[in-house]
Order: sequence, then C-alpha cells, then structure tokens
Amino acid sequence: MARPTTKTDLLTAAAQNYEEMNAFIATMTEKELSMPFDFTKMKAKSEAHWSRDKNLRDVLIHLYEWHRLLLDWVQANQKDENADESRPFLPAPYNWRTYGAMNVEFWNKHQDTSLEDARKMLENSHKEVMVLAETFTNEELFGKGVFKWVGTSALGSYFVSNTASHYTWALKKLKAHRKNCSQL
Repeated sequence: MARPTTKTDLLTAAAQNYEEMNAFIATMTEKELSMPFDFTKMKAKSEAHWSRDKNLRDVLIHLYEWHRLLLDWVQANQKDENADESRPFLPAPYNWRTYGAMNVEFWNKHQDTSLEDARKMLENSHKEVMVLAETFTNEELFGKGVFKWVGTSALGSYFVSNTASHYTWALKKLKAHRKNCSQL
C-alpha cells in the first residue's frame, strides 16, 4: 500500500498494519519469543535500531514511546495553539540528528517493563492515537500550513510515521528475527 495521503487511507493503513503486526506476533513460537534478537550476521541491518532492540518487548515499547511523543505533542500544541512558540515534536535536548539517543533512553527506561505490560501499553496508546486522528478532518491532517506548530509538513505525515509505517518497520524486524531463529 502506498503511503497514506488521506484520512481514510491513514486510518485504514494504521488499523491494517497494526492488525498484521499483532497477527504475526500471535504466531511467534516460544523459541522466537525467548531468543534474543541478533542481527549481527545480517550485513544489510546496520542501522542503530538493529542492535538496540533485543526482544519483542523492546520493539513494542519503541512503538509505544513514539505514540506518546505524538499524543503529547499534538495535545500540548492544541492546548496552547495561540502561544508564541510551539512545542517541538522531539523533546529537548533531542532533534532529528540526535533522536537515536532518545530511542536508547526509551530502551533503558523500559528494561524492567514486562512483555505483557508492553503489549497493554501499546494497545492503549494505539487506540489513543487512532481516536486522536479521528478528531481531525482530512484537510487538517493532510493540508500543509493548517497548524503553525506542524511547520511545513502535514500533521497526517506524523500520524502515518507513528502508526502504519512504524508497524511495518516492526513487522520487518520481527520477520528478520524469525528468519534468524529458523537458521539455528
């Protein structure tokens, strides 16, 4: 499916990709759930996240924390829509060049979070994001310049990146882990 450019496409892709990811998780074997992720032998897997996440919980928590970023950012800026300065998407001291360190901070923060809690947290944050997306019109989501706090992007692009695209990212990682497990 192409990257969503309408509210309907966003809601559909987010729901479908979330369900597809969860359906895959439901098929994970005990071996796949218990074996730590290890992508070191996969040369194409060189981005930092391939070495950061060690298990399903880490992936789910990553998705959850990015949902929280989106929810908190939208809600803060809606509340203070007439403020002189808008709240940036990434919290200080992070920016788009340093957000990898923020992801590591999320990872560290949740090392004592159980897989079951991570599942519940993600399920709840996914529902919250979907409900929030529903509150916007198609124009508010995909029109540019609608909200000054979004800058030159469309608000919907943040929703797409934090739902449908992120679920695809997670599924790709889980499938790579399955492949690794099958080769042992």
